Amino acid sequence: MHAVILAGGKGVRLRPYTTALPKPLVPIGDQHAILEIVLRQLASAGFTGCTIAIGHLGEIIRAYVGDGSQWGLSVDYSTEESPLGTIGPLLTMRERLPEHFLVMNGDILTDLDYADVLRRHTASGAPLTIATYARKVHIDFGVLTTEASRVVAFTEKPSMDYRVSMGVYGLSRSTLDDYTAGLPLGFDELVLDLLRSGDCPHAYDFDGYWLDIGRPDDYDRANAEFTSRKSLLLKGA
Repeated sequence: MHAVILAGGKGVRLRPYTTALPKPLVPIGDQHAILEIVLRQLASAGFTGCTIAIGHLGEIIRAYVGDGSQWGLSVDYSTEESPLGTIGPLLTMRERLPEHFLVMNGDILTDLDYADVLRRHTASGAPLTIATYARKVHIDFGVLTTEASRVVAFTEKPSMDYRVSMGVYGLSRSTLDDYTAGLPLGFDELVLDLLRSGDCPHAYDFDGYWLDIGRPDDYDRANAEFTSRKSLLLKGA
């Protein structure tokens, strides 16, 4: 099994932590970087190969990870010379990827079963599988529904339940056939194109532990929770 880790972003929302370090290498706990945790998890799940898409401060990631052998993985790299969006980097490496592979952001903490995501994707026959997570938003205002300048409904401080993308996907190489390497392509564009064509993505619903480390308060939470969650995230460590 093969995984692609997207690690080329500048981590602007996580500054000042990312001023000198790429976001996937910010430390969690006393001993581990986020990317190390992800690589350990992939190896434990049975993945043998991994391509890391690097850009901003990418040489630091390359120096830290090396060939991946310390974690039992064979790691290679794809360098993003200019911003290509979420999916764009995959187009430049398409020919060296297997037909079905995992794609994930390099800045998430989760106990998601990566191997099961890929297995379910392969079995589904869908062009794309999206790992999803339940979220609830509380709106601190009274919400009005209006029609022709008339208020026709009112809800006091409602809650909204919805599912969000976790930043982990199963993808088939053939799904990328109609796109041009070297041009930017976002995840949103790919999903909308698939929906327009009627070739709908498959959803992999997950309700375990998931934290997207995108902002300083998320990073602080990750460090505060890591000790109690370590045995869950790094089984056998």
